[in-house]
Amino acid sequence: HRCSFCIIPSMRGDLVSRPIGDVMGEAERLVRAGVRELLVISQDTSAYGVDTKFRTGFWEGRPLKTRMQDLCEALGEFGVWVRLHYVYPYPHVDNVIPLMAEGRILPYLDVPLQHGSPEVLKRMKRPAAAEKSLERIKRWREICPDITLRSTFIVGFPGETEDDFEQLLDFLEEAQLDRVGCFQYSPVKGAAANELPDPVPDELKQQRWERFMALQQEISAARLQAKIGKTIEILIDSVDEQGAIGRSSADAPEIDGKVYLDGITDLNPGDLVEAEVTGADEYDLWAG
Repeated sequence: HRCSFCIIPSMRGDLVSRPIGDVMGEAERLVRAGVRELLVISQDTSAYGVDTKFRTGFWEGRPLKTRMQDLCEALGEFGVWVRLHYVYPYPHVDNVIPLMAEGRILPYLDVPLQHGSPEVLKRMKRPAAAEKSLERIKRWREICPDITLRSTFIVGFPGETEDDFEQLLDFLEEAQLDRVGCFQYSPVKGAAANELPDPVPDELKQQRWERFMALQQEISAARLQAKIGKTIEILIDSVDEQGAIGRSSADAPEIDGKVYLDGITDLNPGDLVEAEVTGADEYDLWAG
C-alpha cells in the first residue's frame, strides 16, 4: 500500500509544461484510488507554465491557467495532502503561501537554495540572491508561521573561498531551515562548471561538509524539540507489532524524518491521526 504518489507538471531538460488538464486528471485518478498525499515534483515547479505563456487549459470543463498557483488551488480541493518540491524563491511563490495558511495545501516548501554566498550563486548561475531569499523566507513565515522549509546546498563549488563558506554558515543561522541536505561538489561530465578555476581540494570539501552538517543538526534538533507537547496530524505509512510509523506535514517521504508511535498497533497505512509529540532527536519525532 502506498499513501503517497508524485505528479510531475513539467519535464527535465528545456522546460516543457504538461497541460494542466492532464496533471489534474492524473491527480484525480490517484485520489480516487485511495492515495492520501500528492507530491508535486518537477525540474522547477515555480516555473510551471512559463514556456506556454500560462496557457488556459481545461479540467472537467473548467478553465484553469497553466501556472503553479492555479494548480495548487485546484489540487487543494481534493482534500488530500499536497506537497510542493523544487520551488525556486521567485516573488510569485508568495501567492501560494496563503493557501498553506488556510490549510488547502501542506505548509511545506522544498526550495533548492544551493548556497548563501552571492559570488558562489553567481558562478552557479542560480536565479536567486541569498539576501533576497532570506527576505522571502521571513515573509513566508509571517504569512504562514507553521511553514516547514526544506532545502539543499552544495559545498566545495569551484572557487568557493573560506569567506564564501562562512557566508553560507551565516545564511544557515539566519534562515533556520527545518530540513536540509548538503552535497559536496563533484564534476559532472559535460558540465560548464568543470572549466571553472580554483577547484576546492577534496579534503577541504569534506571538512566544510562536516562543519555545515554539524551546524544544521543543531538547528534541526532545536526546531524539533520545540514541537514537544504540541498535537500534530500524522499520516501512517506502516504498522507492525512494535507500533506505527508515520509522517507529519513537515516530513516528505523518504527524504525527511518520521514520527514513531510506539506500541500503537491498531492503525492502518493511510490513516490520518492526531497525537501529541512526546520526544524528538535531530531528525525524527515520537508521539502518543
